[in-house]
Amino acid sequence: MHNKLVIFSAPSGAGKTTIVRYLVDQLPDLVFSVSVCSRKKRPHEIEGKDYYFVSADEFRQKIKNQEFVEWEEVYRDHFYGTLKSEIERIWAGGKSIVFDVDVIGGINIKREYGSRALSVFVMPPSLEELERRLLKRSTESTEALRERVAKADKEMEYASVFDVVLYNKNLETAKKEALNIVTEFLNNPVES
Repeated sequence: MHNKLVIFSAPSGAGKTTIVRYLVDQLPDLVFSVSVCSRKKRPHEIEGKDYYFVSADEFRQKIKNQEFVEWEEVYRDHFYGTLKSEIERIWAGGKSIVFDVDVIGGINIKREYGSRALSVFVMPPSLEELERRLLKRSTESTEALRERVAKADKEMEYASVFDVVLYNKNLETAKKEALNIVTEFLNNPVES
């Protein structure tokens, strides 16, 4: 069960963060991988729990130092990435890791770790519903919201690259399905 990775990717607003938090609460041997990001901290977010917040320049220095398993500039000067040290830290504790990452990051982690990783794409019911969820959050300007919806449209084209597509029409159902999928993966031996 240990030294495995579970990757959740989705367009912003699809529900992946809520699902990942649920899994961490349900599975004691599954630890959340805290990503590094260069965007401003939102009011409800906690440093070191939700993200490690750094400046864009600090992020670029970490890229130069090859500290990331994967990283991406999601929007101009808004970098997100997974530190190699974060994976090593969690595995040293004998746990498996769950990631809440953007679509390209998820693909890159899966490519790096192969059968030790399970990649799950959380699919929203529709682009319109995704936009409605993002509007309800009230964390974006109109321009940023437009960018996120356009990006989501592109990201949904990558769903077939993932091991599993999890449809989130109903959050409670999606959480239960995710728990079943992840539990089965963690309990099965890694294929060589």
